[in-house]
Formats: sequence, C-alpha cells, structure tokens
Amino acid sequence: MSGHVRVDVRVEGVVQGVGFRPFVYSLATALGLAGRVGNDVEGVFVEVEGPKPQVDEFLRALERDAPPLAGIERVSVVAGRPGSAGGFTIVDSDASGHRRALVSPDGATCSDCLRELADPADRRFRYPFINCTNCGPRFTIVRDVPYDRPLTTMAGFTMCAACAAEYHDPADRRFHAQPTCCPACGPQLRLLEAGGSEPPGDPTGLGAAVLRAGEVLAVKGLGGYHLAVLAGDEAAVSALRRRKHREDKPFAVMVPDLGRAALLCELDGTAAALLTGRGRPIVLLPRAGDAPVAESVAPGNRRIGLMLPYTPLHHLLLAAVGEPIVLTSGNVSDEPIAYVDSDAFTRLAGIAAAFLTHDRPIHIRTDDSVVRPFLGRESVLRRSRGYVPEPVTLRWEAPRPILACGAELKNTFCLAKEHRAFVSHHIGDLENYETLRSFAEGIDHFARLFGIEPELVAHDLHPEYLSTKHARDMTAAEPVGVQHHHAHIASCLADNGEPGPVIGVAFDGLGYGTDGTIWGGEFLLADLVSFERIGHLAPVPMPGGAAAIRQPWRMAAAYLDEAYDRRPPERLEVARRNHTRWEDVVSIGRAGLGSPLTSSAGRLFDAVSAVLGTRDTITYEGQAAIELEQLADPAERGAYVATVSGGGPLVVSGADLVRAAAEDLLAGVAPALIAARFHNGVAEVIVRCCRAFRDSTGVTAVALSGGVFQNVLLLERAVDRLRAGGFRVLTHFRVPANDGGISLGQAAVAAARDRAGVLTGAG
Repeated sequence: MSGHVRVDVRVEGVVQGVGFRPFVYSLATALGLAGRVGNDVEGVFVEVEGPKPQVDEFLRALERDAPPLAGIERVSVVAGRPGSAGGFTIVDSDASGHRRALVSPDGATCSDCLRELADPADRRFRYPFINCTNCGPRFTIVRDVPYDRPLTTMAGFTMCAACAAEYHDPADRRFHAQPTCCPACGPQLRLLEAGGSEPPGDPTGLGAAVLRAGEVLAVKGLGGYHLAVLAGDEAAVSALRRRKHREDKPFAVMVPDLGRAALLCELDGTAAALLTGRGRPIVLLPRAGDAPVAESVAPGNRRIGLMLPYTPLHHLLLAAVGEPIVLTSGNVSDEPIAYVDSDAFTRLAGIAAAFLTHDRPIHIRTDDSVVRPFLGRESVLRRSRGYVPEPVTLRWEAPRPILACGAELKNTFCLAKEHRAFVSHHIGDLENYETLRSFAEGIDHFARLFGIEPELVAHDLHPEYLSTKHARDMTAAEPVGVQHHHAHIASCLADNGEPGPVIGVAFDGLGYGTDGTIWGGEFLLADLVSFERIGHLAPVPMPGGAAAIRQPWRMAAAYLDEAYDRRPPERLEVARRNHTRWEDVVSIGRAGLGSPLTSSAGRLFDAVSAVLGTRDTITYEGQAAIELEQLADPAERGAYVATVSGGGPLVVSGADLVRAAAEDLLAGVAPALIAARFHNGVAEVIVRCCRAFRDSTGVTAVALSGGVFQNVLLLERAVDRLRAGGFRVLTHFRVPANDGGISLGQAAVAAARDRAGVLTGAG
C-alpha cells in the first residue's frame, strides 16, 4: 500500500491528566487511523498508521486542537514500518524509564462541569467534587507519575459502575479522567462545628448560614484551608483580623462572576482575562469608588485582591451566600496554611465557628497565586496554585541537574534539568519550623516527580539563611554560591530569555553583599555568569538591626541624621512621636552598635513613610512602602533630586530625597504630593544612573528586579522614563520580582557557570 504510512510520535510537556490520551484516541478514530496511545514517564507516546493524508492531518491537529489544559513543549515524529494493526487503543501506562513527564497544575472548574452542577436532572447535581479531563485537582492530589488514579489521593475512592462506564467510554467527556467520581463513590462534604458536632442538613447551605450569621467559616480548598467571612460585614472582617493576628495586611475577596467583580474593582480586558484564566489567581485591581466591601478588607489600600470561584464547592457556596466573601489563608499570621484535616481542626479552632470540609486528602500544601495586570499582560507576584508545577522554560540548557534553594523569606526552591526549571509553589518564610519542613518535603517531592537528582546546589551567600544551610548539608551536590541581587537580575533575565549583559537595577529590602554589608539598592552590570557592582545607594546604618525593619521610624532617624549632618529640625513630627527613644536610636546608629550599614532601597522607602507619618511600625513585610505608594498622588509630576557621586561605583544619596521630603513637609506641602515627588525622584535617579552606565559600557538593556519593583507607581514611572530615554527594559512576568523569583535566578546562574566552567569566583 504505497499511500499507507506509520509514524511513532512522542509528545512532551503538560500532557498527562489533561485528557490527552482520550483526545488522541478520538482524533485517530475520527480519521480512520490505527495504532495506540499511552502514558509513560516521559509524557505521551503514540503509534499511528493509515493513509498518508489522514496521518498528516493527525499530526497537524495534534498540536492545533490539543485539550485546553495541555501545554505541549515538543512533538517528535519518527517514520516507522507499517504493520497490520487494526483499530486504535489506549494502552496501560508504562512507569519504567527516565522521567520527563510533567504534572498539570490544578484547573478551575470548566463550563461543562458547571452546567452539570446546576442541572437538577444530572446525577452530579450540586456535587462539590465534579470534574473532568478539562478541569479539577491535579498537582495538589498527585503523589507520583505517571498520572494515574492509584498514584493520586483519589486512590481510596473506588469508582462506581456508572463512573467506571464513563471512564472507559471513548465517547465520554470523562474518558480516562483520573479524579472521576460522583456522590455515590467520591469524596463527601461535611459541615463540622468547632466543637466537632455535625448538624443535619446540606453542608453548603449550613456553611452559608454560618457566614450570614457574621461568623468565620473554615473552607477546605484545593491546596489547603481558607477562612471566610462576608466581605461587606465590617464586624466579621474585623473579628477575623483579630483572631488571625493579621492587623493590616489586605484580605482577598471572592466574587461569583465578572459582573460582581466590576462592582468592586475597575476591570479592563487584561484584568477580565486574568480573573477568568484557568489558574484563577488572586488579581490585584484598582478599587471602585463605591465598592461594597468593609473598610477592614484592605485598610488604606486603593486595590483589592479579587478572585473568582475555582472549585465546584466555591461556586455552590457563593451561590448560597449571594454576596462577596473574604477568602484568606487558613492560618494564624506567619504560619503556613493548614492543609491536613487534624492540623486544621486544631490550629483554626479558635478562629472558625465551623468547618466546611471533606475527605479527599490534599497531598501538597499550595497557597493561592497572586498576579496583577502590568502594561497589558500578567505580572506574577506569588506563583503557586494554578501555575505550579508547570516549568519555566530555560532558553539555554542546564548541563547538570540543579537544585536552587532560594531565599529566606517568600521562599521558593527550583529544580532545573536541561531546558526546564521547576520553580516550586510559594513556600513562605523559612523561620517557621513547619514551613522549613514543607521546604524540605517539597524538594523531595519535586525531585521524585520529575526524576531530578541534583549534582549542583545553588544558594544565597548569607551564611545564616536556613536555605543556605540546607544547601551546605547536601554533600552529594557541588555548591554554587550566588549573590542575592545577582540572583534577582538573573531571574529577570531567565524570565525574559535573555543572556545579558544588562544594567541590572536590584532594589529590595536586604541581601547579603560580597563585602559583608547589607545591600538592597544596587546597580549591577550583569549577565547570567557574573556581575559587577557599578552603583548603589549610599549606605546608612540600620539602628538596632532587624528592629529597624519592624520600626521604620528608626530608618527615618538614621536618614535624617545623615541628611542634616546630625542636626535635623526639631519640628519634624516623626521625632516628636518617638521622642523617648529618638536620641538613643540615633546614637547607636552613629556608633554602629548593632546597626549594620545598608544600601537598601526598601529601607529608604521606610524612612520616607515614617517622615510623612504614614507608618512608624509595621505588622507585615513591606507595609510602610506599600502605604507610601497608596498615599502618593499619581497626578503629581514633580520629582526630588538626589546627588550622584563617585566613579566606580556611582553612589546615590538617598538622604537627599529624605531631606527634600522633610523640607516640603515642614513647608506645609500635602503628604500625597511629597510621596509622589519621592517616587518620581527615585525613578529619575534610576534613569540618570542608567544613562551614565550606558555611556561607560555601551549596554542599552535594563533589567528591573527586587521586591521594591512590586510598587506599581515606581515601576510604571521607571519603565516610562527608561523607554523614553532609549533603553530596552526587562521586567518580570512569569516569576515574582520579589524573593519568590530568587530560586530561578540562582538556578540560571548555576547553569550558566556550569556551561562556562566557572562554578566559583564569578562575582
């Protein structure tokens, strides 16, 4: 048969747990082709034969019409010898060999399942665990690969005859959908009161009644427990704050649909696409002027973190309540989110009046992801549920497998192999023992899932970071130390598929410098291998060390002492408010007693915030800078000027900006204008320095990274001015600019140094 051909196809990427085998089966049978399809540890394999025109159409449609949750990385096609095969079959999975298969992130409930959920004639009517090949839990229930039911937390639920018939029916939407279940055979929802009793009735309706009564409800989600209250109930929101010990940090709000979202926030096409995307993240959006939410939801903040329902249970609960709800992590502040039932019942008993829970185990604790629109595209602030474990593709290969241990705060780790970098879900602050244990367990889980045995382990230079200590305990892997701010810039480079060199502007709270001081306001000439520190903010003392982070007025004292040559005006309110300790704090700063020098841009923002009376003490990281941004008048175009001196490196006087703010405040200028002029001044000095570096190096690309660039006002002003000045500007979009992106940067540096043969001594 001259027109009869056979091809062997290998499909790699996110192709397991997304309905790819049923899709291939349906496509092949529709085209009258013979062969087979199956899962293995590398992805999906296909053998197909038939008339050449139909085989060619099969190969075209394989990528063009792939299932919505699929993420195809590569399709390899090899010609084979036609046989006498008849029909097309799905074969059993093969668990042997070298692992390259990917695991899908959890997917929001699809429209087909929502129609069944709302259909009284459907056997899954109002069933909170409805799912199919196009939606439902994935990463949070997977124990191992290949992705088959026995290797998930659904293993304990045996399919009933009706579900099994759907699972084995090639024409059914649940053909080979691993979490398939129904009320007769799947997980069951319960409402438990805090004392452990289970009242009769529909659990969802009972949960809605708890919320309408002004109480706190704990809700078991995909990656852990949430705490919910009515978003418009000030007393309930305030009570939740008190019980969680979360005084000021904004809460996220869940609304049922885009129509309700538009009542709370300003929406454009980008925002709507992010809210309805398959990852269903929390999206930070400008608050509508008359948004019907309690002031305590996001006190003093012009933005609200909005999200839409992403599980059937959320849809049912929102419909029963009939109004927006706060949905925040199920924990006490600074603790990791509770995800094991017994732990949740213990830790949340003093917070929640009742628990809307179920018996499907969560395998991996996973917080909600947080994003925002920026310049018409998504910018990720916390990459977790709905995004992880989809890898970040590296433009250049890692010659050897790498573990990058990340930073101490907002920790993520990263396992890299060949062109894939698996940046973990948000782990959190490693100072908490439970979080540290999650960090170690997560590394083991990722290494097993993706078949990665690290030969290199990248880490921060700070000797006391617990992530650094973990790396140094790994005697089987070769250590690669990466300076914190180099990792920030390398993360931005990897995020954009760029090798450098770039002028890297790394502005954050703190990072251990190569000179042993605390850096944080850095200009680097950097590529993926090495860097040179070509500029920085002038160092000032941090009076009392870590106390100056928690009490920004201490940074105001240090900066004002510098700005006014040790004689700041006595009329400044920040000094009056803190007069009982002011002179002592200034004295220890001058003497350097427990007051390390820092070039941190984050601490500069803290100082101005305190000078303006915005925030003397903080209750969460970055609060002073966040509130300073909220204070700033976006219409103001004036800018303070900072002196730039020196030649190698350039030194920027942050004290000039603080003095200008203080002088305007004493002259009666509105704090909103002062805050804006400060932001504009920082943006202007970034551009001035970058122009000087371009003149001396010829480099025209600028990479902006570090937690300070989560400040939208500063980022917008800096990007606009840099582009107007002829620079090509790189910003983050796939991984956070904050320390959540550090692990990707560490992995990218380790891989680049390995390619260059210079693992140590490279900056």
